[in-house]
Amino acid sequence: MLTKNEKVFKLIKDISEIIKSTRYNTFRLVNTEMLKSYFLIGKLIVEEEQKGKKRADYGKKLINSISLELTKQFNKGFDVSNIRRIRRFYLVYQKWETVSPKLTWSHYSELIKIKDSVKRKYFEEYAVNENLSVRDLKRQIYSLHYERLIINNTPLQFKSNKNKIENFIKDPYILDFLDINENPEFNELYLETQILNKLQKFLLELGKGFCFVARQKRISIDNDNFYIDLLFYNIYLKRYIVIEIKTDKFKHEYIGQLNFYLNYVKTELNKKEDKDPIGLLLCTEKDNLQVKYALGGIKNKLFVSKYQLYLPTKEELKKIID
Repeated sequence: MLTKNEKVFKLIKDISEIIKSTRYNTFRLVNTEMLKSYFLIGKLIVEEEQKGKKRADYGKKLINSISLELTKQFNKGFDVSNIRRIRRFYLVYQKWETVSPKLTWSHYSELIKIKDSVKRKYFEEYAVNENLSVRDLKRQIYSLHYERLIINNTPLQFKSNKNKIENFIKDPYILDFLDINENPEFNELYLETQILNKLQKFLLELGKGFCFVARQKRISIDNDNFYIDLLFYNIYLKRYIVIEIKTDKFKHEYIGQLNFYLNYVKTELNKKEDKDPIGLLLCTEKDNLQVKYALGGIKNKLFVSKYQLYLPTKEELKKIID
């Protein structure tokens, strides 16, 4: 039997849910109509340009004229730059059915800059599934999130098998959001603490479908205790992800430790529907030949990636990827 105060509290909670739901539905409706209007405006502009007008400067003059008149009527939102984006929006999507109302015009203003259709489609799905803010979307695009994923694949392989394990592993990982400088005195425990303090950012850097499970997960065998640094689960891969973090360069003995943890997780934590776990070793430096020899003959899926505590320039990232 609820008390009077509990009944009032429940009533207020129910009213709050109605208000939140109404506001969300209103936003979705307004956002959808805005996107649709921009799509139709872009369509009209492109169709006018294609009516046999061969002069190269016609399109430029047309956009300037449209911008001038619409700004007179509606004050803002129709400057030349935005009219160009609206035109580009239609040219990129062409079919209204391919536009998701779950994304805003600000999202699409970033997405239409991406020329590679496979890459653009990836970021569309990523932004929707992970509910990315525009700021987070821009960071992921700028930090070459997509390119760091396909290091383990060709773009064609990446496109053809969305749930391939390699499609979820980056190299390197960029941990600039931790706001810490590389210091030989800090240890793995300190780094783990900083990651958990900014877990949401770390999950975004990991990629799609990652869920946090545990930190310093204890394993007890014959009265000996061992601890997994970070344990995650990926809902798309249906696998546990065991992450070990080292504050120095790669050493082959780290692979034995990680492989030991994977065998334990596979035997003790996996349910019937779970696939074999994946191991990810994060270190400051690695030699690819040493990694190759260390992983040779191991049946479990293990990956070794570098991490950086600062956001490199695009040129630096492209050099790493090349």
